[in-house]
Amino acid sequence: GFGDNSRVIAWVCERVAGKGEAVDTPLGRVPAPGSLNTEGLGISDEALANLLAVNVEDWKAEAKSIAEHYKNLGERMPQELKDELAKLEERLG
Repeated sequence: GFGDNSRVIAWVCERVAGKGEAVDTPLGRVPAPGSLNTEGLGISDEALANLLAVNVEDWKAEAKSIAEHYKNLGERMPQELKDELAKLEERLG
């Protein structure tokens, strides 16, 4: 529920304060192991790592799907979104 969202918000606030740790992924930064308060959730470290993992092959397929969708929008598609997709594809390798 909403209370669990506050765990992520707390992590973001810690990041802004220079205290929270993160791991870089092609999609951006995610909480480093042990940096997200999971007290009371009953979730293992392994399960949390799986939730935060970025599967590059899945995201490559997703980026391809997004590109196809953008083509359907033609000239209405803002160049800035196309540029962001190109950057994502580059980070994915």
